[in-house]
Amino acid sequence: MSPVVAAILAILFVAFGVLVSILLHEAGHFVFAKLFKVRVGQFMVGFGKTLWSRTIKGTEFGIKAIPLGGYISMAGMYPPTAPGRAADGAEAGSGYRLFQTLVQDARSASADTIEPGYEDAVFYKLPIWKRIIIMLGGPVVNFLIGIALFAIIITGLGAPALLATVASVPACVHPATSTSTVCDSSDAKSPAAKAGFKPGDKVLSVNGTSITSWAQLTSIIRTSIAKPLAVVVERSGREVTLHATPISNAEYVLDPAGNIKKNSAGDARVHDVGYLGIDATEYLKPLPASDIMPQVWSTTTSVGGVVINLPARLVGVWNAAFSTAPRDPNGPIGLIGVGRIAGQIGTDGSPFALQFEQLLAVLASLNIALFVFNLIPLPPLDGGHIIAALWEGLKRGAARIFHRSDPGPVDTAKIIPLTFAVVVVLVAMTVLLGYADIVKPITLQ
Repeated sequence: MSPVVAAILAILFVAFGVLVSILLHEAGHFVFAKLFKVRVGQFMVGFGKTLWSRTIKGTEFGIKAIPLGGYISMAGMYPPTAPGRAADGAEAGSGYRLFQTLVQDARSASADTIEPGYEDAVFYKLPIWKRIIIMLGGPVVNFLIGIALFAIIITGLGAPALLATVASVPACVHPATSTSTVCDSSDAKSPAAKAGFKPGDKVLSVNGTSITSWAQLTSIIRTSIAKPLAVVVERSGREVTLHATPISNAEYVLDPAGNIKKNSAGDARVHDVGYLGIDATEYLKPLPASDIMPQVWSTTTSVGGVVINLPARLVGVWNAAFSTAPRDPNGPIGLIGVGRIAGQIGTDGSPFALQFEQLLAVLASLNIALFVFNLIPLPPLDGGHIIAALWEGLKRGAARIFHRSDPGPVDTAKIIPLTFAVVVVLVAMTVLLGYADIVKPITLQ
């Protein structure tokens, strides 16, 4: 398969996974809304122009042109103006009247969704706990998808591991600081190539020491600069003894997390280690189910850290996009960046099982990100509606405690201007991330 076709297939796989994740997110809202007898006028994936739709039992299901989210339209999202209250902003300045026009338009649009005979099948009349469950339905579905995908990855496919079996033998020696990918006449021939190592050789022992893992083998090689090694390998069902002497080669110094350490001047640290010139064979090793939730928790806290520090992270993205500053590989990424990563996975030359696992990991992480991001307590995100419901519960609870009259539903229409402001910020963030993903993309390490 050509690299271009492989990249396109990988991108389409992730794109389809994202579309399904959005659909199931909205289905989470929809199921609970119907369970609590709320009329749902629309169930849409995407925004903008409707590309396809069909009405089933009073609900229009459809797909729109811009696949950057989705929504369901529930009847009576906003309560009407309280009886006896004057029209908002009648004697205020033009700026205030503009905001109040937005509020009144939202109320009118909400009222238009209430059909005669269904005055009680509305969102704002539901008990607070039911409203919270409806709004949690979408993010929780994404969280469950993330758990399911990590379960498939960890217990079904397994984590990438290395066998003490030769996958490839580089023809020459390149230090870690080199960016060259081809050999020329000035490059030293690798000791493994000189000794006659071949792909598929299974290393059995080194100088009489039995080898049980790739880590054990590399540990011996790295500490054996200029020391002759007798390596016994299994090749085509028979044992072959090869003689090789590791040479000194520069390698980056890494911390426990695998990041390159730097010195006081900010330069990458390198050190000399023994080098033979053999690459390990990768395979997938299934892990116990007890490893699933730690991985889910690690991903959730990692995404949560990005969200909590999102303003600072976006400043970093801006600086990287419009200067020579580096892009933070652990920072926020847009859909274009996700697509590029998917394309890289599809063309990295790994076995299909490893590529499939990596693509599933991308989708698992995206679903965890959807779970965390949608719980941000700002409208129009699900967390904004949850906070509004909790605030209403707090007000009504306080009224009962102090024997006051029921204050009624919180007038959530009043935060429509804030909703518009958040939408503008989200659009700007999407544009910024898209531009940064093009001019300075995050790449796989």
